[in-house]
Amino acid sequence: MAFHTRALLGACAVAALCAPATAETLTIATVNNGDMIRMQGLTQDFTDKTGHTVEWVTLEENVLRQRVTQDIAAKGGQFDIMTIGMYETPIWGKQDWLVALDDLPDSYDTDDILPAMRGGLSVDGTLYAAPFYGESSMIMYRTDLMEKAGLEMPDAPTWEFVADAARKMTDKDNEIYGICLRGKAGWGENMAFLTATGNSFGTRWFDEDWKPQFDSPQWKETLTFYIDLLNEAGPPGASTNGFNENLSLFQQGKCGMWIDATVAASFVTNPDDSTVADKVGFALAPDTGLGKRGNWLWAWALAIPAGTQKEAAAKEFIEWATSKEYLDLVASKEGWANVPPGTRTSLYENPEYAKIPFAKMTLDSINSADPTNPTVDPVPYIGVQFVAIPEFAGIATQVGQEFSAALAGQQTVDEALAKAQALTAEEMEAAGY
Repeated sequence: MAFHTRALLGACAVAALCAPATAETLTIATVNNGDMIRMQGLTQDFTDKTGHTVEWVTLEENVLRQRVTQDIAAKGGQFDIMTIGMYETPIWGKQDWLVALDDLPDSYDTDDILPAMRGGLSVDGTLYAAPFYGESSMIMYRTDLMEKAGLEMPDAPTWEFVADAARKMTDKDNEIYGICLRGKAGWGENMAFLTATGNSFGTRWFDEDWKPQFDSPQWKETLTFYIDLLNEAGPPGASTNGFNENLSLFQQGKCGMWIDATVAASFVTNPDDSTVADKVGFALAPDTGLGKRGNWLWAWALAIPAGTQKEAAAKEFIEWATSKEYLDLVASKEGWANVPPGTRTSLYENPEYAKIPFAKMTLDSINSADPTNPTVDPVPYIGVQFVAIPEFAGIATQVGQEFSAALAGQQTVDEALAKAQALTAEEMEAAGY
């Protein structure tokens, strides 16, 4: 223990004058994806440096969102650190539910965080969560199947090209589906994909007077296009597939194309996990020529709930997990392709990282998403694949269930859109918009 105590005393000139530091046990809620699980495997490095230990609560995405929201709203104090995103951070930061991260040391280099990520995790210029990784979405595709179909993927394709390619790449007899897309209900699952896709078709959640827009021709076109495409060229049971299910299908060689988080690029190109690792190409998310692409902007970030009794230790963990040194640690153990992407300018200036085949496409995708101007027509909200208001998560989860039911063939597109319009109007009226 002597080593840990010395480490914790840090720069104390005279140890006798220092209050004795205590080693804490931090409880961290996080999401069950590859980057977060990799971080758990490296936590001993943090413990060795600080003496603090960590207990992980690892949850599926929809469950995580529910648990941390309930806990912070009720001031439950179950967690010392929460994994949250660009949707929750500005809302909770404004309500003083989070500890400001405005006193991280100079060595942390907050200015190195990509502007899009820093902006999305701040309130009035104050950072309230530090990005563990940042992402947009893009197309990951099988180069061999594209070639077999006699096609060449452009860097910036249209939805028309993607739909045509998906149908040509489909070979259901051999369990190869031209396209895999999120169908599982959830505001961060199918609605993240459909809201971003809808932007490229000219949809909006609300007009400038906060009136819901699901009765617009643009939403009908978007939802019809999506369901027809998955019915013709998607895998069976698409309405229950989220990020993890589609990742597994792609790694098994069953998807010709997958449009999803840029962070998945390292998982589909890792030969230990992916049977098609050497046959993957990347392109920007598609558009329809209206000036907006169908890609989102997100960060999974680490934040400290205001009620924790372990704020100092929690800040030490966040500083460790989102630092330049952490990226170097992952690179030394797993290679540069597997470092958490999309957070720091210095990563994209690193010549080693520049060699990674998906590095540039990830950065281009992140830079092409604008949360302050997400749609073709003007809107009163901020957010690319979400609307940054507290009511959104509940409303979008309900809308996601209607759209998922339409994809499963349990109701028509018109029925799903009519229900989405009615429930959104009712919730927004009740909330006083």
